[in-house]
Amino acid sequence: QVQLVESGGGFVQAGGSLRLSCAASGRTYSVYDMGWFRQAPGKEREFVAAISWSGTNTHYADSVKGRFSISRVNGKNTVYLQMNSLKPEDTAVYSCAAGTNTYNSNKYLAYDYWGQGTQVTVSS
Repeated sequence: QVQLVESGGGFVQAGGSLRLSCAASGRTYSVYDMGWFRQAPGKEREFVAAISWSGTNTHYADSVKGRFSISRVNGKNTVYLQMNSLKPEDTAVYSCAAGTNTYNSNKYLAYDYWGQGTQVTVSS
């Protein structure tokens, strides 16, 4: 079992930055691939970024490529999502997820554990 808790969301103006954190508890966190997904009101859950258990491989949605960066510190059981050049369309609830052998999948069904999410609001 892995428990995930996100933090770092908030309100920011367009062009600003936020860094989300996802703290994991439970055993063997370091063997899990990690992903970030987001869901805006009235829309389906959307893949944002993923990182392999080793941190070697990353994968981004086209909509955030070049603006967002995912990283992890296994010694701290934490994964981060650095979000720069934020746009109003980035407004959503952001959730982190953990899974094994996901191959950095962009499919939410590939992940087994989920956090509650943190709200990100970007004003124009």
